[in-house]
Amino acid sequence: MTPSVKSRDIVLVVDDSPGTVSMLTDALEQAGVTVLVALGGRNALDLVERITPDVILMDAVMPGMDGFETCRRLKQGKNSAHVPVIFMTGLSETEHVVKAFEAGGVDYVTKPVVPDEIIARMHVHLANARLAQSARAALDAAGRFLLAVDRAGRVLWCTPQASKLLGTAFDAFDRESFVLPAEVREWLRAKISESTGAAANGVRLGSGPDVQRLHLSFVGQIGGDEFLLRLVENDAVSEESLLKDRLAVTAREAEVLLWLVRGKSNRDIGEILGISPRTVNKHLEQIYTKLGVENRTSAATLAARALGVRP
Repeated sequence: MTPSVKSRDIVLVVDDSPGTVSMLTDALEQAGVTVLVALGGRNALDLVERITPDVILMDAVMPGMDGFETCRRLKQGKNSAHVPVIFMTGLSETEHVVKAFEAGGVDYVTKPVVPDEIIARMHVHLANARLAQSARAALDAAGRFLLAVDRAGRVLWCTPQASKLLGTAFDAFDRESFVLPAEVREWLRAKISESTGAAANGVRLGSGPDVQRLHLSFVGQIGGDEFLLRLVENDAVSEESLLKDRLAVTAREAEVLLWLVRGKSNRDIGEILGISPRTVNKHLEQIYTKLGVENRTSAATLAARALGVRP
């Protein structure tokens, strides 16, 4: 039997200093990873078009295109947007740290670099990136038409099924540059700024003969400037509606139940729905009474059955 071979992580080192490149290459190879090297920003962009690394170690200050601009361009690329970028630089002022994160970096270390420290940080960010990718793949496999947008309505990411649906509706749809229509952006701003739930939870996406079948619902905020939306066809019955009708609960209670089925804690549900954990608990108390159960496990089981899924 041929023994299985464990795939090696690929790390791209972007630095114009031969000494730093040599030191990092030796340390990383000893740690069991494959090292790619680019001596400048443009070289890095060209290389990533051919090979997608698992993580990038980026020097901030380089001649020509600096690390900040290189990172911004990498985050615009379809194949490199998800790759974590760790900045390395002798600059330590707050403005440079902020600039690194604004460019899309996930971490920041000052030179001289300590190999053991940067390898430890690298493994943490690799694990986080893989968890995020696995979660999105699982959402798509479950038939979730989800997309994340920023406050300006720009699409940050979407599951493949949501991308396919948008591509069918919009001839010019490009996931990397698509921006929600003006009327939808206005609705999004209202949902983000509301404190009383006054704005409608859903909105029709456009008014054309094909687009009018699509409907966006607001799921919640999942980052500082990242908001999760669900895309459905207007003739499809939402899971919240099924729970509301089949279990005789309110719309908000149906939302709480849906996230309960998905295994979320009270704190997570509160963050997703924009309410406090105490309010979530009060909703659950009402749900228990209406369903005739005593705990969240029983409530989740009944809700799963109502949705026709195995709990």
